[in-house]
Amino acid sequence: MDRHTVRRPRTADAPAVHELVSTYDISVIGLPDVTLDDIADELGELDTERDAWLAEDDAGTLNGWAWIIPKGDSDEADVEVVVRPGTGDGVTDGLWAAVMERSRQLAAERGHEGLTLDIGVYRADEDKQALVKGLGFAPATSFHRLGIDFDGPVEAPEPPDGVTLHPALTDELRREAHRIHQEGFADHFGFVPLPYEEWLGRRQASAATDWSQVLVARVDGEPAALLVGTNHFADDENRGYVFTLATLPAFRGRGLGRFLLRTAFAADAARGRRGTLLQVDANNTTPALGLYTSAGMRPVLVIDVWRRRL
Repeated sequence: MDRHTVRRPRTADAPAVHELVSTYDISVIGLPDVTLDDIADELGELDTERDAWLAEDDAGTLNGWAWIIPKGDSDEADVEVVVRPGTGDGVTDGLWAAVMERSRQLAAERGHEGLTLDIGVYRADEDKQALVKGLGFAPATSFHRLGIDFDGPVEAPEPPDGVTLHPALTDELRREAHRIHQEGFADHFGFVPLPYEEWLGRRQASAATDWSQVLVARVDGEPAALLVGTNHFADDENRGYVFTLATLPAFRGRGLGRFLLRTAFAADAARGRRGTLLQVDANNTTPALGLYTSAGMRPVLVIDVWRRRL
């Protein structure tokens, strides 16, 4: 592999992985798209003894990073392979071989006939798009990152009749948030149901989680919609991030999504942030993309999801 050594990552590797991924991001989209906390969160979520790999050259420089993360107990998994620009093809080929072999092992261990792999690729990275196509992946959907900037304070919207907002600071409200998320996203691309404890554990483990930004909207006392704001882009871009916006099917068409979105804008502006970001599936089963653009959000970048069934 072009005189590279492959090993398993450790927690202490987070800064080196962050430098590698940031270098790749800059080469494609012109700026880093991850923080050190993001990488630390990834390392915490991974089974690093079996599902992640690093490739280092003879000088100890990290030039490759790859992983696979199963989606719950389903027969689906997310994968990633990041290689430093200018590194030989041998590193790329070796890491992809490791990912594919582990994918087959995971399918067998879990009793599945196969495994469906998803990888997100910046649309601007034509070389990586061609690479994954050559590996048998095909386009599945696209996620559009949208953003809005603020010129000053943003007025908070008046809640619709009967609507109250509740920060998810208690177990009861977090369970309501979990239910809304699971039911609201049940028909979305790549969604895999998670039990409450696993959902909660992922939120608790993320450095970007701020429960005061997780808002449950009730209609006449009934849980109806959810806004999950996080700090994913706070440190590097001074922007808020709408991680999740969901409405239960029975409460759709009442303007709850627009109300929560404008609530997020006002809250981010009050925190001194210069804007708000979110990502939306272009093939969303609800007309979410139109909602966001009509609220003044504009495209920032596109990430295409490519899929292969092993």
